Amino acid sequence: MKPEKENIFDNIPAIIPEELVENLLVRENLKIERIVSQGHATPRGEWYDQAWDEWVLLLQGEAILSYEDGSTMNMKKDDYVRIPAHVKHRVEWTQPGANTVWLAIHFLSSMKA
Repeated sequence: MKPEKENIFDNIPAIIPEELVENLLVRENLKIERIVSQGHATPRGEWYDQAWDEWVLLLQGEAILSYEDGSTMNMKKDDYVRIPAHVKHRVEWTQPGANTVWLAIHFLSSMKA
């Protein structure tokens, strides 16, 4: 099978009623996603509490992450963060009227290099 080149910014719809989450690669202990937000946020009162670590790179746009301890993190293009398993967090805000494009890598912290 010959590898095919793709572009992370291709095929983004002009209007996205709900946050767009696409699996780019899925393996036993690894998942890589492209996430596109247009003013979307985690619903009020909901928190992500994942059994795996998440490494997120903001490729385009702006966002604010909130953590259960009350802290927030402003993110802009090229910022990245590793969120350890079971650290409760949420997307508080993404830039309205523009594409906020994330690359999210989910992995088990027990994985060895």
